[in-house]
Amino acid sequence: MNETTTAPVQEAARRLLRAAADKVPCTPVRDLIGADDLSAAYAVQQHITWERILGGAVVVGRKIGLTSPAVQRQLGVDQPDFGVLFQDMSYLGGDTIPVGTVLQPRVEAEIAFALAADLDEGPLDADQVRGAIAYAVPALEVCGSRIRGWDISLVDTVADNASCGAFVLGPRRRTLDEFTPRDVVMSMTVDGTEVSSGDGGACLGDPLNAVVWLARQARELGDPLRSGQVVLSGALGPMHPVVAGNKVTARISPLGAVTVTFGAQHTA
Repeated sequence: MNETTTAPVQEAARRLLRAAADKVPCTPVRDLIGADDLSAAYAVQQHITWERILGGAVVVGRKIGLTSPAVQRQLGVDQPDFGVLFQDMSYLGGDTIPVGTVLQPRVEAEIAFALAADLDEGPLDADQVRGAIAYAVPALEVCGSRIRGWDISLVDTVADNASCGAFVLGPRRRTLDEFTPRDVVMSMTVDGTEVSSGDGGACLGDPLNAVVWLARQARELGDPLRSGQVVLSGALGPMHPVVAGNKVTARISPLGAVTVTFGAQHTA
């Protein structure tokens, strides 16, 4: 945190950090930073990110949220948001996630892109972004809110790291020469019952559009996307809540499937 960080931003960050540490959801932070101050919300997110890095956490990528037009209309916004992915949020298909790891967990299916080049210079247009992507895999994002009852506005979710909790990467890698992201078809099941479906068009019309947006926003905020990072490009269908014992599988054709199980909560 630098000396220009305002007292409300500091207090909002402390509230969210305390909720994460105590695993007890807190009240929204819009009362501290204002209901419409998106810059303040990202300042809170950045402060929390630096606190985590100082504590030893390692950044491995970014997530894009609010890519669905329906969700944008629900919150009264006209743009996505983004958050930071840390190494300790990362799981592989077939893993078990202790349900207490993420507060108030909800799962959504999306495409994850792995970057092979920095996105810090140039026009950051579709051609450049496409050329920077090494491969894609099917992914699950476990969204989680540190805010009680998911009582969130846009500034609340942005401040709370875009409501990111964990992510799961599938085993099958495909290059962009092998498939077209906007043409994928997704079905997500919980314990064998379909709870969400969609396609590539649900993510800003094309998941690659979302990555272009993110690359430009990240550079504008002074922290551009880097080679080796993972980008979760945004939900292909509605999210769904999960509890201990649930098994979630997303099939994203033609990328393949990714599965994760939610295990019993850790106890002290």
